[in-house]
Amino acid sequence: MIFKSRKDNLFNGVIIVVILVLCSVLFFSIFDEVKTTSHIVTTVINVLVLCFLLWVFYGTCYKLSSTTFSYKSGPFKGDIPIKNIHQIIKGKTLWVGLKPATASKGLIIKYNKFDEVYISPKTNDSFIKEILKHNSTIKIIEA
Repeated sequence: MIFKSRKDNLFNGVIIVVILVLCSVLFFSIFDEVKTTSHIVTTVINVLVLCFLLWVFYGTCYKLSSTTFSYKSGPFKGDIPIKNIHQIIKGKTLWVGLKPATASKGLIIKYNKFDEVYISPKTNDSFIKEILKHNSTIKIIEA
């Protein structure tokens, strides 16, 4: 089962502001009369950053199979065996660490001994309900 990532206003605002700034820099560098190597480098870097941001914005999703939880956020991806997941904290935001998410108040998934990943599916409850079908021993904690 595939779960899309929820996008909150903070993430949307940051993405919009950064895209507008990068587009304005691109616009002014294109119409600048003096073309130097630094203008070309700036343009290439801006286009790459724009592509990366859009890739993360539209390419963040999570997949549950009978044995594996997979996450993908732009170029970042990974797989976690469901049997290794021992705890899920619901409604809390992880500010440091692996965060393939586009919203706050998501889920912190703890697996192995000390590993954790933060995700933000469209609805936390439907994700928890589905993952508990595959591993009913996962402890759910409300934050």
